[in-house]
Amino acid sequence: MHYAPGQEDCPLPFSPFKSCTVPRPIGWLSTVSVDGVHNLAPYSQWQNLTFDPPMVMFAANQYPDGRRKDTVINAEQTGWFVWNMATYALREAVNISAMAVPPEDDEFDAAGVTRAACIDAPGIRVAESPAHFECRYLSTHRLRGDSNAGWVDVVFGQVARIHVDDAVLTPEGKLDIPKIQPIARMGYYDYTCIKDVFEMRIPNATGAAEDGLEGKA
Repeated sequence: MHYAPGQEDCPLPFSPFKSCTVPRPIGWLSTVSVDGVHNLAPYSQWQNLTFDPPMVMFAANQYPDGRRKDTVINAEQTGWFVWNMATYALREAVNISAMAVPPEDDEFDAAGVTRAACIDAPGIRVAESPAHFECRYLSTHRLRGDSNAGWVDVVFGQVARIHVDDAVLTPEGKLDIPKIQPIARMGYYDYTCIKDVFEMRIPNATGAAEDGLEGKA
């Protein structure tokens, strides 16, 4: 089976595209508008870009009517956005915050999560989340779509501050991922939860990878 997206109809009842790039980390992002309204929304096109300095990106498609997402507008206007780690325990709150609501509505209230103050960013964090990045906005790259909803804003940011709950650290000082149980997006309406972790070390590699440096591959 094969087909050319945009030129040929998909021969399957559901598009396989999003279900091939899996699992996708969730960018559960909190921002605040210039009017002081707090926003919280999940984005499954989220990733770290580099480590020195640490930089991240997320991609946000427009609404079908052509409106841009509040998260993008808030980040551009205030210069900040905050990443909150999405976990299995917080899955229902993450899902509720995905609802499309008017810009004046506060998703923190709708999702039933607790507000925690940031140190550098003007917005707030999800207190129940075990890890957060306060991200300084860098730039937006807009990519043309074949429809209004296809247009996408790719937003880049630099991590200015990292928060980690001490309760989710191992005695060695690493994040206890099986304890945290982060969730990630699959295709369709499917998600996955990280419970199993295994280690593979690059042959003849030094400890650089463990220190956050990339291998030679």
